[in-house]
Amino acid sequence: MAVAFYAALAAAGWFWRVQVDGVGPWSAEGGARFGLLVSAALGLAVGLVLVWGSRVWTRRSAAGRTLHEALAEVVGGLAPWSCAVLALASGAGEEILFRGALQPRVGLLMASLLFGAAHFVPRPGLRVWSVFAAFAGAVFGLLFETTGSLVAPIVAHATVNGLNLHWIARGAPPTRSPVGDAGFGDAR
Repeated sequence: MAVAFYAALAAAGWFWRVQVDGVGPWSAEGGARFGLLVSAALGLAVGLVLVWGSRVWTRRSAAGRTLHEALAEVVGGLAPWSCAVLALASGAGEEILFRGALQPRVGLLMASLLFGAAHFVPRPGLRVWSVFAAFAGAVFGLLFETTGSLVAPIVAHATVNGLNLHWIARGAPPTRSPVGDAGFGDAR
């Protein structure tokens, strides 16, 4: 059901860019500034930095640990393949809509705020998720503007969602770690 939802987001964004705006669905105004591999590599690098930051925040703040635990209640027990499929579907669907269709019309700031609002869940522990989403949306939006392509933000978004979903779903505890431990490579 989630994959169908993200496919609908992608279709809406795609239709908006091509039929309403009359432009190609993958590029920002002015076209892509980097090739596919460079854009994908930038997206992967930025995604890994966001994952690292989210893990540091989770391990070092009460709000981060609370969010982790609340998300674990929702996604706990997902198989690795399910995490990958959800990450790819959400990364593509949300980026095509928010960065590809909305950002050129409403600007980086408003698209980021709308992205954060779309992730708002009025449940204790999950409310702060919208703040992280707005920040990540701004980063994805900057990637879109910098590269001129949706490839980098899709790769970054899918990286963040895939690695964090897998981390949460496998039951990794959000316990406070010693300075310098960002959660990579821990065997839990």
